[in-house]
Amino acid sequence: MKRAPGRGGPLSTVLGIALLALMLFPVYWMVNASLQPAGSHLRAGWFPLHPDFGGYATALRDQGRNLVTSLVVALGSVVLSLALATPAAYALALFRPRGTNVVLFGVLITQTVPGIVVANALYGAYADLGLLNSHLGLVLADSTAGTPFAIVVLYAFMRSIPREIIEAARLDGAGRLRVLRSVVLPLSGNALVTAAVFTFLFTWSDFLFALTLTTTETVRPITLGIYQYLGAHTDRWNAVMATSVLAAVPAAVLLVLAQRRVTAAATDGALR
Repeated sequence: MKRAPGRGGPLSTVLGIALLALMLFPVYWMVNASLQPAGSHLRAGWFPLHPDFGGYATALRDQGRNLVTSLVVALGSVVLSLALATPAAYALALFRPRGTNVVLFGVLITQTVPGIVVANALYGAYADLGLLNSHLGLVLADSTAGTPFAIVVLYAFMRSIPREIIEAARLDGAGRLRVLRSVVLPLSGNALVTAAVFTFLFTWSDFLFALTLTTTETVRPITLGIYQYLGAHTDRWNAVMATSVLAAVPAAVLLVLAQRRVTAAATDGALR
């Protein structure tokens, strides 16, 4: 009997499990360390038979506000990035004005600029505008990375929408904004979710903008909160790891919930 195409044998399964275990080992060790008693080194073995949740209590007490700050900034960046990228991608993909390729090339070029260059430039502007240590300032800064990516993703999907659908809506009397709202956006749901997920992940894991554009504890994302725990003689590794676990949960949950949409967007883009 012939083996079904695309299916590997036991060796492939074992190799896949081994690679998965290798990639998940840091996550396991992070969770294991977060359940240890406070101290400069781990006191238990590979499995915490008597878990200590003191690290999570410390993390929530010290870093709860920072988690909320990161969530507010990440969601704000998603909303702003999609609000800017959606009409831009719609205009470039469906109206195809002159210079579309030049505009797209410019968008891609912005992704190659080192973050430290952007952060330093924004610091001077923010100091003059009073946007340092503000949620709005971080949202605007993080959107500089999310918006170009969202434009590219949405443009790639929207240009594949059949022109007949757009023309039919126009013949029915729909204006350009009505076409965008009633036709293009519903068809672009998977692409919108993909752009939103990656923009959220960009912002949630940001360290450079947070370090450069915040100088007080008033607005401090969770990435900076973890950084403040670290030191040459720290004795709260359980709190450090507990904070890391708490910081990883929103991103992990988001990826699990949106994985089908992201996969569908990639598949649609490949098929079209």
